[in-house]
Amino acid sequence: MLTKRKRDTRGDANSAPRVEADEEGGRLAVRLSGTWTTKTIRAVDGEMRALEGRGEGAMAVDLSGIERIDTAGAWLIERLVASNDRQGVKTAIAGASTAVETLLGAVSHTAQESAAAGKPARARIDFLAFFESVGRTMYAALDDFLAAMHILGSTIRGAQLKLGRSSGVNVAAIIHQIDRMGVGAIPVVVLMSAIVGAIVAQQGAYQLRYFGAEIFVVDLVGILILREMGVLMTAIMVAGRSGSAITAEIGSMKMREEVDALTVIGLNPVGVLVFPRLVALVIALPCLTVIASGAALGGAMAISWAYSGITPLAFIDRLRPSIDLSTVFAGLIKAPFMALIIGIIASVEGMKVKGSAESLGRHVTASVVKSIFIVVILDGFFAIFYAAIDF
Repeated sequence: MLTKRKRDTRGDANSAPRVEADEEGGRLAVRLSGTWTTKTIRAVDGEMRALEGRGEGAMAVDLSGIERIDTAGAWLIERLVASNDRQGVKTAIAGASTAVETLLGAVSHTAQESAAAGKPARARIDFLAFFESVGRTMYAALDDFLAAMHILGSTIRGAQLKLGRSSGVNVAAIIHQIDRMGVGAIPVVVLMSAIVGAIVAQQGAYQLRYFGAEIFVVDLVGILILREMGVLMTAIMVAGRSGSAITAEIGSMKMREEVDALTVIGLNPVGVLVFPRLVALVIALPCLTVIASGAALGGAMAISWAYSGITPLAFIDRLRPSIDLSTVFAGLIKAPFMALIIGIIASVEGMKVKGSAESLGRHVTASVVKSIFIVVILDGFFAIFYAAIDF
């Protein structure tokens, strides 16, 4: 049976796209001719769709009659071939010129990439995937540790080199950073510490009331705040406030290639950017710890007076014998180490920022999370160490 389809949408029949189909012994022979461009292929779109899946398993497409073709025409032919493949019909292309073959190959490759991108990635269920993720995490932690040691070593070495120079240490930069990280943080530190101290005192008094020992809430609050809560809450707030600011500042400089510019002009980026911030944190965090402990004790004193009837004078009289210098220094000793950890982690994450805002946001978040996590771990190690030496 012979079937012919011809359609001409323009006055010139020789330039219009044409589709001729002949069935020969179960195989469909298709001959394409005319101009197959964006402006003309609309005329044969329906006919090309009608050919999809025909031919009882085989189809031969002759392109020798095509006078001109662009990407739109090639897409039409590629759609026919792809549809036949899905329906189990083998399609043989013949008579194509070199240019047409190149265009069809490019369109076919693009279609395959689009199909692969559109498929949802199959979930990888593999016993080794867990160990792979652990290995990648450990390698990333090792890289961060080495970068942190590089920054710490460069800071210490830079300080040693600057001690012999009259104007080596930029005192103005250090004071400026102390003002930003220390003085600027006093309001939020005082507010949060007072609230936390009040909460601890209220909950402690509520529980001790069952035993008729509400007065011991003073001992509880004094030891807990001076040894643990004062420095820990301060370090967490400084990590969220100043640590994120350090990462954002250094990261934005890295994005604008200002860090590379410092290296080009012969300056050490660690000495210029990191050293003043680390020194400022080491000085500011112990001072903030003292202020935070005082604010927390003040909040505990106020809530004890309002909730348990313990007057401020009775509170102070009970607090004096319950604490000593070891209780005070147990918290203050931790502060410089926590300050170093916050500053180093923030600097490392800032130096890792790439040239995009997404990268900056990701590393700022990582800086805060890692700093708080390591600070809490360090506080636990100090608690174990103090217990071991009976301090």
